[in-house]
Amino acid sequence: MSKSYRDGLPITSEEFVSQLMRLKRGSIGRRDFLGLTGLGIATAVLGRELGLSPTPVNAAENLGDRMSIATWPNYHDPATFENFTKDTGVAVQVNVFGSNEEMLAKLQAGGSGWSLYVPTNYTISTYKKLDIIEPLDMSKLGNFDSKSEDGRFTAEGAIDGVVYAVPKNWGTTGFAVNTKKLAKPMTTWKDFWDVAMAEGDGRTMVHDYQLTTIGNALKYFGFSFNSLKSDELAKAEELLIKAKPHLFAVSSDYQPPMRAGDAWMTMCWTNDGAQLNRDIPDIAYVLGKEGGEIWTDFYAIPKDAPNKPAGYALLNYLMNPQVAVKEHLANGAPSTDARVNALLPKEVLDNPILYPAADLLSPLEFGAAATLTDPARAELMARFKSA
Repeated sequence: MSKSYRDGLPITSEEFVSQLMRLKRGSIGRRDFLGLTGLGIATAVLGRELGLSPTPVNAAENLGDRMSIATWPNYHDPATFENFTKDTGVAVQVNVFGSNEEMLAKLQAGGSGWSLYVPTNYTISTYKKLDIIEPLDMSKLGNFDSKSEDGRFTAEGAIDGVVYAVPKNWGTTGFAVNTKKLAKPMTTWKDFWDVAMAEGDGRTMVHDYQLTTIGNALKYFGFSFNSLKSDELAKAEELLIKAKPHLFAVSSDYQPPMRAGDAWMTMCWTNDGAQLNRDIPDIAYVLGKEGGEIWTDFYAIPKDAPNKPAGYALLNYLMNPQVAVKEHLANGAPSTDARVNALLPKEVLDNPILYPAADLLSPLEFGAAATLTDPARAELMARFKSA
């Protein structure tokens, strides 16, 4: 038995080591450690007897026992959060969202309860204007290395030299098609919409998300993915209303119906396309030749996060390349971090779903910040969904 005490009773050496490891991980503070092990009493007694005062120590931040993250469907390796909980004692609640509009509305309402969330590149400037995103304290993110990041995908995380978000991964928005059910070759967004209203009648899904659903309807006519022009939006709406009766569903959680064979075609993000193709090779991923979306998703901390220490701890954990590579292998989206890419298997780096040819990437557009809060696009999406 050790000579340390808890509640007046001796604790075992194993219990003492367990509390010491919790202190090192930041799960408990120094004061808690001293109290749990009895060392606080010993220190006070020695101080009185010897006329000494304790040396000031910066106490480790208390991470608490739980936190919440807002993210996207099928976007993480569940083992990531399980291992974080084992290491820190902090349980992670995962909240899944289908659109950036939903995330924005939740944060604007206040009291989201999130200590970390995953916004897309074009939304970050809006969060900053609304003062609902935390400027990151980079001293708490020792695992992040800006020099290893690909600047093509990371610029929107910083505004006026202040970092508000660090990148998770990047990708594209195309469509997934079950080639056993729909054998006709498709290469464009015009093909997607035409087949949805013909051979794919009742079997096609589109996102519950104005940026991509409206954007890819605009591409049918050759317009910009980010257009705010009233005449161009009117044409996109006409197409969407015409297609609506032919759709299986309007949802961003499209993997289950695609896997079950209930849906045969869907708007799709890179990571889902890679996962579906890996498990069901008959499901192909197509990037429309007319263009569409290229994106980066970031990690950020809300201004009103209830557990910022845990938010920073999880974020720093996720920036560890050894952790991040497992995330990328599980969720299928390409990494922005050269350190992670160096750890990925060759077959992943050679996968054309994850790393498309330059001629397919060049016409793609990053989402524009104005689309997030544009009333015309919001009203168009509402009319489409209610039609």
